[in-house]
Amino acid sequence: MDAARLAEQRSAHATVDLSVIVPMFDEEAVLPLFAARLRPVLDGLVADGLIATYEVLAVDDGSRDSTPVLLVKERRTWANLRVVRLRANAGHQAALSAGLARCRGDWVASLDADLQDPPEVLRDMLECATRDGVDVVYGIRTDRSTDSHFKRRTARAYYRLMRATVGNHVTSDAGDFRLISRATVDAVNSLPEHNRVLRLVIPALGFPSGEVGYRREARAAGQTHYPISRMIRLTVDSLTGFTIAPLRVATWAGLGGAVLTGLLFGYALLAYLSGRVVPGWTSTFVAVAGVGAVQLLCVGILGEYVGRLYTQMQGRPSYFVAHDSLDDDLGE
Repeated sequence: MDAARLAEQRSAHATVDLSVIVPMFDEEAVLPLFAARLRPVLDGLVADGLIATYEVLAVDDGSRDSTPVLLVKERRTWANLRVVRLRANAGHQAALSAGLARCRGDWVASLDADLQDPPEVLRDMLECATRDGVDVVYGIRTDRSTDSHFKRRTARAYYRLMRATVGNHVTSDAGDFRLISRATVDAVNSLPEHNRVLRLVIPALGFPSGEVGYRREARAAGQTHYPISRMIRLTVDSLTGFTIAPLRVATWAGLGGAVLTGLLFGYALLAYLSGRVVPGWTSTFVAVAGVGAVQLLCVGILGEYVGRLYTQMQGRPSYFVAHDSLDDDLGE
């Protein structure tokens, strides 16, 4: 089929009331449980007249286990399930961006497959959006007792840091479980940046928003795919992608180092003039190590920003789509 004909068929099938984007990476243990729990929720929304049509857009982020096979199996009995497979693992935020670029819903929800974010909350989000006339509804984790102490402390520190550096528009305890309007989706897709952190991008748009609280549950099955290394990477991307505060830290650190160096020079000059010079290596070592540490910190921060500029100038996509099951449906 030629490209024009495919585009025409896409346009004819372009709208559903609700798209649910689910990034997946090695989720074979939890996927059957997730599908069995999500489907009744969405079918119930249709039965109650809140929506008429929906799609579940499962973005397979280069899974290495049997996740792709299980998705094909689920799709045989669930026509609303749509599978987009990426050619390689691109990361959670890139998988969400891929879903936003291809979803067809007037409203678009995103949640993870581990069932820590309960699908039943989608009903409350839709009701909030229609009742209050907002473009964004955030899922707020009001109870995180199922998370480890370390996870709760680091999450609290992350949101405090983001609110202090990025701005108070960042919603605390709101991850990537949210409902957004088509206008919001179009605004996000129009942004030129590649390494998006959507939990910061969407609040930065300033669209009218609401909140729905929920209890964060324990992972239903399998292992977490968000270790400490990815948490650190998310924090670095959040800082360097949305604020120049680290550059100001480098500036103030440089100024502080200059002031300290001046004081030490004055002290050394007074000691020399008074004849109380005592040779020793400790003070020299501390001074050199301190100044060197500040310099390395400043160079490292500058390197993060230069690296982002370099990546942006290259214009390389953050993900590549290998297959979209919608193409098969339109080709029939």
